[in-house]
Amino acid sequence: METFTHSEKLMGNMFTFSLVAAREEIFKEWLDAAVAEVKRIEKLLTTYSETSETAQINAQAGIAAVRVSDETFDLIQRSLFLSEITQGAFDITYGGIDKSLWNFDRTMTSLPSPEKALQSVHLVNYKNVILNESEKTVFLKEKGMRLGFGGIGKGFAAEKVKSVLQKVGVTDGIVNASGDLCAWGTQPNGNPWTVGIAHPDLRDAPFSYLSISNKAIATSGTYEKFITINGKRYSHTINPKTGLPVQGIKSVTIIAPNAELADALATPVSVMGIKSGLYLIEQIPEVHAIVIDDQNNLFKTSQIQLK
Repeated sequence: METFTHSEKLMGNMFTFSLVAAREEIFKEWLDAAVAEVKRIEKLLTTYSETSETAQINAQAGIAAVRVSDETFDLIQRSLFLSEITQGAFDITYGGIDKSLWNFDRTMTSLPSPEKALQSVHLVNYKNVILNESEKTVFLKEKGMRLGFGGIGKGFAAEKVKSVLQKVGVTDGIVNASGDLCAWGTQPNGNPWTVGIAHPDLRDAPFSYLSISNKAIATSGTYEKFITINGKRYSHTINPKTGLPVQGIKSVTIIAPNAELADALATPVSVMGIKSGLYLIEQIPEVHAIVIDDQNNLFKTSQIQLK
């Protein structure tokens, strides 16, 4: 048995599949199933296609409720629960933020005023997502509201792929959706998988390692996308309550039982800040966090052990 690996751009991100197989031919069959599943998820969630369920919900914002698949309905329901426990720091209605204020490229030389930034998030409010459980419909109360699954979609996809692969007989593997990954089983030598935690200043250089099996990890950091104005780095992560970039934290890594939960909790910890964010994570069973601030100080929940 050996580990075979393949990387491919899917859902606008790099997905890497590392699976333990007896032969490459078997790995390629499994890979086809994995890629097909990511493409299926993308068709449900993408905002770049008018035919996706997300696009249909957004198009009917303020007009009518939209009937969706059980899968999409359940994901939205779980997302709204996460919004509740993070007091809105996680919010899938962030798609309504005025994108004209935030392009995060070299043409951006100043931040918008606090007043203008606040105005840009007036449509962001998870409480205005109305679900009808018996009809499986979703209604956005305000015209112009938009759902976006950027904060949970990769983890959701990774977990779905893991499920598909386990059903076809994959007992050991890792699905890595651009830093949101789930691992199950072991390496061919029987040892747990070893996962590098990305260095907040060097995208491809891990600052530490974790040994994991049957767990998931997600990392959200300013190294992914940022702008520098007057020598100061501003994260692409926008606080949904203020409309301004979060500050003070360079990266958040979440370890959780599944990739969807890990993905969804990484951003709100950045938004909530170190003290409140770590306090929240300590209250959730089997979930742990590592936070690095702007001065490269490391903070973590009580049960984390780094190599």
